[in-house]
Amino acid sequence: MEKKFTEKACRRVKRSDGLRMKTVRGYTFPDFLEAISSRYSKRICYRVFRKGEENDISYSQLSWHSAAAASYLLSIGIGKGDKVAIIGESSPEWMEMYLAVVIIGAIAVPILPDFPSRDMLSILKDSGAKAVAVNTKHYQKIEEAEGLITIRLDDLVHVPSVDNDFASSPGFALRMQKIRKKEIEASKPSEEDTASIIYTSGTTGTSKGVELSHLNILRTADEATDVYVKLKKGEKVLSILPMAHVYEFTIGQVLPLMKGLEINFLGRQPAVSILLPALAEIRPHVMLSVPLLIEKVYKSAVLPVLKGEGRIAKLAKNPLTGSFVMRTIGRKLKKTFGHRLKFFGIGGAPLDREVEDFLHKAHFPYALGYGLTETSPLVAGCGSKHSRQKPGFIGPVVKDDTVKLIDVNEEGVGEIAVKGVNVMKGYYNRPDLTSEVFTSDGFFLTGDLGYLDRKGRLSIRGRVKTMILGPGGENIYPEMIETLINNQDFVEESLVVPADGGLLALIRIDINLMAERMKISFKEAEKEAEKYIASIRKNVNSQLSAFSKISSAELQEEPFERTPTQKIKRFLYSRRKGDKKEEKD
Repeated sequence: MEKKFTEKACRRVKRSDGLRMKTVRGYTFPDFLEAISSRYSKRICYRVFRKGEENDISYSQLSWHSAAAASYLLSIGIGKGDKVAIIGESSPEWMEMYLAVVIIGAIAVPILPDFPSRDMLSILKDSGAKAVAVNTKHYQKIEEAEGLITIRLDDLVHVPSVDNDFASSPGFALRMQKIRKKEIEASKPSEEDTASIIYTSGTTGTSKGVELSHLNILRTADEATDVYVKLKKGEKVLSILPMAHVYEFTIGQVLPLMKGLEINFLGRQPAVSILLPALAEIRPHVMLSVPLLIEKVYKSAVLPVLKGEGRIAKLAKNPLTGSFVMRTIGRKLKKTFGHRLKFFGIGGAPLDREVEDFLHKAHFPYALGYGLTETSPLVAGCGSKHSRQKPGFIGPVVKDDTVKLIDVNEEGVGEIAVKGVNVMKGYYNRPDLTSEVFTSDGFFLTGDLGYLDRKGRLSIRGRVKTMILGPGGENIYPEMIETLINNQDFVEESLVVPADGGLLALIRIDINLMAERMKISFKEAEKEAEKYIASIRKNVNSQLSAFSKISSAELQEEPFERTPTQKIKRFLYSRRKGDKKEEKD
């Protein structure tokens, strides 16, 4: 290993912008790839659960495969500024394809594999993609797209024409291409060049292409490498989130690779039947998740114990023994995750406050992060050290960012505005939308409402667009009401929307659990749920101020539609039949 790629050497690099580097000598993906392959050459960087050691990918192989694929792309006319879409579940091939694209100055367009065909085709057209790397499972969604160079992501093979079956169609293996270092070097991007265009599917229903530069992504990851947890080379990561989402890509992929960690994929959907054995065998040190996973674990495994009639529930409620019980449950929960977990990152959506309170009391090594695709994604966060966490708060703002609150109300809550090197270049081909989200002094308007305490810790209070004005002009935050509803027995999820001049709560009940607990049939439980909704409304209203009380409540029979990070798509439920106020708007 050359000395210039040691972390100590990287920290000595002097920059005109004052940024202090930690694990790389430059914030471009060629610099990133050169640093990690030199420093961790023979170590395993990627492994797929139960696929066999012969399929493991080392850091040097990652570099070699990516460079070979990059040389092939150059040979078929793909170069600086060209767009290449990537569609598929997380895999070593996904990262190899991404790196092949960006180290020659081309632009990757990651597309979440759960997107429907119409959205994928729309993104391919809007981005002006010249090529698409897609796995066999999702090929049908984009096969009607015309004029695209098509690469099979499963094995990184360029398929010039499909012979009936995409999976078996012959083609040219990108990994077998002769590496042309001079050509790759000649096409090297700058830090300000766009690395990714990421199309969001948000709660408002508006999909926009977010342009993130090499600097945006790599600086965000590099700065966070030693802030929230101390990582050691060779430690294991279990990756269960889609790499096409910037939260997983920056924090769950790029950051661990900077520190020489081993990233493990499940190779399939993270169902309980595969996740539990994987946790037991891999025994990860690091894992990232959206709140929904840990909330389900809490409601199914922890809550029944704490709210039951048994001895543990009684001890938990006793001030003298409650702390001991919580710590004991926390140790058992950590054992379920493999007993080595030191960092369980939660992001992408708000974490239920009751769940967070439990995790904190149990000393479970959770860590919170807040940000958006537009901020690459990290704006604020806390590490897994119990002493640095404060329930209800995300944590301090990242070092590189300046955050201010706009239009602050009497409660100290305002819209979060961010300025920093992690903030996007803008929305692709949409200068109109870009200008709307930046202030005259260069701050990005997140659309989120927040509060900063005296120590600079950020608390998220809701969305600007979801805030509801009460009858006397009061600010009503539906997310806060939803938290109270979701903490009621048998409630799976809820949504509070304005209706008929008041507030309507749509509540989804776990009918099976209700039937099991009450020892009644499923049909009887369905009828009981209708009655139970009324009691939830009464109970929750007793905890709310007069202007924010729920006017009516309905049983939500179908699961709410969600974004890829499991936030409910509110726009689908904001206009309801019979809602006179909404119809006038």
